[in-house]
Amino acid sequence: MPTILNIETATKNCSISIAKEGKTILCKELATENFSHAEKLHIFIEEVLEETNLTFKDINAIAVSQGPGSYTGLRIGVSAAKGLCYALDLPLIAIDTLELLARRVKIEEGIIVPMIDARRMEVYTAFYDKNYNKTRKTEAEIINEASYKEINEIFHLVGDGTSKFKEVLTNSKFIFHNEVVYPSANEMSILSFEKYKKSDFVDVAYFEPYYLKDFVLIK
Repeated sequence: MPTILNIETATKNCSISIAKEGKTILCKELATENFSHAEKLHIFIEEVLEETNLTFKDINAIAVSQGPGSYTGLRIGVSAAKGLCYALDLPLIAIDTLELLARRVKIEEGIIVPMIDARRMEVYTAFYDKNYNKTRKTEAEIINEASYKEINEIFHLVGDGTSKFKEVLTNSKFIFHNEVVYPSANEMSILSFEKYKKSDFVDVAYFEPYYLKDFVLIK
């Protein structure tokens, strides 16, 4: 019965969960405008362990959201995950951030389009079907009135990047799901468990977050 610590810090949401056999037993998270990850991450880890009566000795693996997303957020989460793996001699599991966001929505038909804000009119996005299979690769995409015009399907848009496009994507085929939705460690539980069963681990020494775009310092 593997117990996995899941870490999600790719967006404004600092999210930690403990899961057994793919089921979340406790999740703590906080989304703030000023990114509280550096302050809250290790506190949340300590709290979820204490409140579930577990210690680090009970953890079988660490899972981390790999991106795309915030450069700073990803660095904090991945650094913490790698540090724990080194110290505890545990395997590291990497989870696609956009799939986590896609899993916040359940649909019967159409395309799920998770959107993580990438500033201005750009988002990190991909396409997923109703079973959360990725059907279009991850991209940093600028959205305008012509976006997706050639596709005659229902689009389910989810994530903090969607709010910028309500006046741009006005066709009835676009369905907006809750403007302020972030990836969560809660959805990581089943994905990290499935990867654990297959020993689908990443190299702790060489693993880097999937930034998708180069970091740009804004002065």
